Amino acid sequence: MPEDAKLIRRFRIWIGFFIFGLVGSGITAFPLETELIWLCQFLGISAQANPWGEMGQWLLRVRNGLIDTNLHYPWLAYGTDWLAFGHLMLAVFFLGPMRDPKQSRWILQCGMFCCMAVIPLAMICGAIRDIPLGWRLIDCSFGIFGMIPLLACWRILRKWERA
Repeated sequence: MPEDAKLIRRFRIWIGFFIFGLVGSGITAFPLETELIWLCQFLGISAQANPWGEMGQWLLRVRNGLIDTNLHYPWLAYGTDWLAFGHLMLAVFFLGPMRDPKQSRWILQCGMFCCMAVIPLAMICGAIRDIPLGWRLIDCSFGIFGMIPLLACWRILRKWERA
C-alpha cells in the first residue's frame, strides 16, 4: 500500500472515531431521564441503598431532578434536545475531512479549539451550577479525549503535507 494511501486510511480512522464520539454524545443526550434511571438501577443506587457514596448521591439527585423536571416542566428538556442536535450537526462538519483530508486544516483547528474550550466551560459554569468537581472533571475529559483523534489527524496531515 503506498504511503499516501496509508496516511489517508489512518486519518479517516481517527476522524471516524471522532465523528462516532460526537454522534454518540448527541444521541445519548435525548433520553437522559431513561438513561439515569437505568444507570441507577444497574449500579444498585436507590433511596434505600447507595453503594457508591458521593457519586451515587449525585447520580440519584440528577435522576430525581430529571424525573421531577420532566414531570412538571417537560419543555426544559428541549434545551438538551438542542444540545444533542448540536453534537449531531458538528459531526456533519467532520464528514468534510473524511472526504477530503487535505482541505480539512481549518475544520481540525476549529475542532481542537472546541475541545479545549470544554475545559473552562465545565470548570466555570459547573461551579456556578454547583456541579461537583469530580463530575466537572469527567466533563473536561470529553474535551481531552476528543482532542486525541484530532491531534492524530493533525499530525497525519502535517506528515502528508511534508511528503
